Amino acid sequence: MLRIAVCDDDKAAVQAHTEITESCLKQCESAGKIDTYTSSEALLYDITKDGFYFDLILLDIEMPESTGMEIAEKIKPYLPNVKIIFITSHIEYAIDAFELSIFRYVPKDDIDKRLPPAILDAVKLLELEDGKSYTIQTNSRLEKIPYRGIYYIERDGKNAAITTAGKVSKVRKSLQQVYDELGADEFIYIDRGCIVNMIHIMQIKNGTAVLKNGKVLPISRSHLQEVKEMINSYWGMHI
Repeated sequence: MLRIAVCDDDKAAVQAHTEITESCLKQCESAGKIDTYTSSEALLYDITKDGFYFDLILLDIEMPESTGMEIAEKIKPYLPNVKIIFITSHIEYAIDAFELSIFRYVPKDDIDKRLPPAILDAVKLLELEDGKSYTIQTNSRLEKIPYRGIYYIERDGKNAAITTAGKVSKVRKSLQQVYDELGADEFIYIDRGCIVNMIHIMQIKNGTAVLKNGKVLPISRSHLQEVKEMINSYWGMHI
């Protein structure tokens, strides 16, 4: 079951966003528990003091106590994999939101159009991260690698080298074979010899993809525009 928090100092907004979230969960046929907050400090306390866990947080940026930006920064050490959807009336926050690795940015004046697909995409990604794994099977070993743990995959001679947080696993298949077997939109080519998992991309900078683990991977010129467009679509904002 997904744990979701909705936080906004406007009670009417909390109610509206909660109803949209419930509708999206029903559409996805996903089970979820939604906690609502009209105080950012209450949300922060529940996470940092009482150990509340959330998979997804819908968070207003402009709040009178701690702002959404401050909350997002403070809870990251406690919920490193949480998906945050920022809701705000000020578009200038978008770049800062991207730097914080926010899942999606939704303008308040376009809530009805932008919030439902943002929630649906988040739920889809959470279920993907939770459930799927890539299997490497040979005569001597069987290894399952969760999709969420894959940072990137590179061509290594006749092998494909799959890099995770802890190690590199090689499989004697072409990069294209592995890509086809993964069959997930989160994996994209950034070069003929490299596939990256978009859930780990922090930013696109100077023709490179900067990953959450600090790895910087070059993006080929022929792929750069397509990668930017896919990242824009994925994050729901402009880079």
